[in-house]
Amino acid sequence: MEKRNTIQKKLVLDAVLRLADHPTAEQVYAEVVKEHPTVSKATVYRNLNGLSQSGVLRHIPMPDGADRFDHRLTPHAHIECTVCGRVCDAFVEDDTGLDAQVERQTGFRCATHELMFRGVCPGCAEAGA
Repeated sequence: MEKRNTIQKKLVLDAVLRLADHPTAEQVYAEVVKEHPTVSKATVYRNLNGLSQSGVLRHIPMPDGADRFDHRLTPHAHIECTVCGRVCDAFVEDDTGLDAQVERQTGFRCATHELMFRGVCPGCAEAGA
């Protein structure tokens, strides 16, 4: 059983790496079943969650749509197109002062934060959206 699980994890991870554009679980599933049609959707979702929890992938919660997965683990922000939903990396200086400010305001001990920008991508802007 362990060997099969390892193979399934590899299939899911390879699909995320091939897609390399912050895919949704549905997109990862569609990529996996192209070559391995017997893999279930539940298996893909379970492995995406496991890979995220173990720190191999980054889970990006999306409040207004399907969550995304990122193979880049270094600290960075993201930007989402409000028209087409495309998500891209945004490499901006990490402001560690934000964590301290939030801690002072809330009393929480801040461990991490996610930064998501929103706007219109060049393709949608060019199309007049």
